[in-house]
Amino acid sequence: MQERNVSHSLVFRLFGLLVLVAGCTGFEAKPKGSVVKVVGKPGSYQLIRNGKPYFINGVGGNGNRQLLLKVGANSFRTWGAENAMAELDAAHRDGLTVTLGIWLEHSPAFNYGDAAAVKKQFEMCKSVVQKVKNHPALLMYAFGNEMEGSAEDPAVWRAIEDIAAMSKSLDPHHPVMTVTAEIGGQRVPNLNKYCPSVDIHGINSYGGAPSLKKRYAEMGGTKPYILTEFGPLGSWEVGKTRWDAPIEMTSTEKARIYETSYKKAVKENAGQCLGSYAFLWGNKQEATGTWFGMLLPDGSPTEAVDVMTKFWTGKPRPNLVPRIESLTVSQSDLLQPGQLITASLAASDPEKRPVRVKWILVGEGKERFTAGRDEAVPDGFPEALVTSSAMKAEFRMPTTPGGYRVFAYVFDDIGGAAVANVPVFVKAP
Repeated sequence: MQERNVSHSLVFRLFGLLVLVAGCTGFEAKPKGSVVKVVGKPGSYQLIRNGKPYFINGVGGNGNRQLLLKVGANSFRTWGAENAMAELDAAHRDGLTVTLGIWLEHSPAFNYGDAAAVKKQFEMCKSVVQKVKNHPALLMYAFGNEMEGSAEDPAVWRAIEDIAAMSKSLDPHHPVMTVTAEIGGQRVPNLNKYCPSVDIHGINSYGGAPSLKKRYAEMGGTKPYILTEFGPLGSWEVGKTRWDAPIEMTSTEKARIYETSYKKAVKENAGQCLGSYAFLWGNKQEATGTWFGMLLPDGSPTEAVDVMTKFWTGKPRPNLVPRIESLTVSQSDLLQPGQLITASLAASDPEKRPVRVKWILVGEGKERFTAGRDEAVPDGFPEALVTSSAMKAEFRMPTTPGGYRVFAYVFDDIGGAAVANVPVFVKAP
């Protein structure tokens, strides 16, 4: 018995010595969650997840998850961490990763010179990192989304650097990104100058996406970037009517923008670009109810989904959605209250499937928020539709003066869709 006790004592002492030696040599226990890192140098960067190359085929938004999996996506991003664990759990269940957004307040409305307020925001970020760092679905952190304002205030960038450095000290296994509104002004040089702990520059770019590769290099961008939002031209980038209504592209025209933006900013710049998050997987009211949605309000996929599927999987979807050549109205401005107008549509299905069309008149949105905040959904006027067929409809204008939109929703018989609208204006009696 005594010999056995001595033997056990010796084993425990040896074990303790091994632990001490391991600590001195920098041995680190295997992390509980995923291990993600950026490797390489400018022009040849790569994201490595759990030892394997990982290119982001992602979206922003919470639309149909099963459809998302079918079309080849592997990741989604969020803008805030209020529901972080639930979103991470759902992603893990479905085999997706998450770029977890942690919202930072926007300059100049938020005073980054207020030490107490900045400290409170820092502590919020710290608590999120501590909570989620071991989750297997976590891909990286995205601290802030377009919070930089004019991008001139060094205090904003220093606050981001403090948060990034904290995150890397608590969780060395997940990269840190911050997301800016395009790359104009001092965004690129200030991020390089003040934020060495930020691994990746997230860039939201719409009309500028096709030229992003060239512009980023010219501005001295050396960090790898992710195209964190891209899609149709924004309502701030298109022409407007006399009554200030932005003119929305058809879903077919939007699909070409998705295609060009991805090809130029992502596919042709692999090595500097680590992937992308298409906007928006789902639907929201921003300028109109269909402006950014890759899906219609009823969940039907538009041609943007066809485009991204081909990029992500290397092959087209088995059944393509309808396409719209044009939508016109007999008169769009200075309409009399109660006046009749005729809308004419040219649309078809690539596989020659029959299509059906839903026509509706809606009011022009009265809100134009910034930073992507949801706007109030305008009223619809189904009673304005007088007659309709597949390619023509007649509307009687409401008696209330103001802006409206004539919408045509085109559906095939297997769930695909296209959409277009034309702004119209009813003058006062």
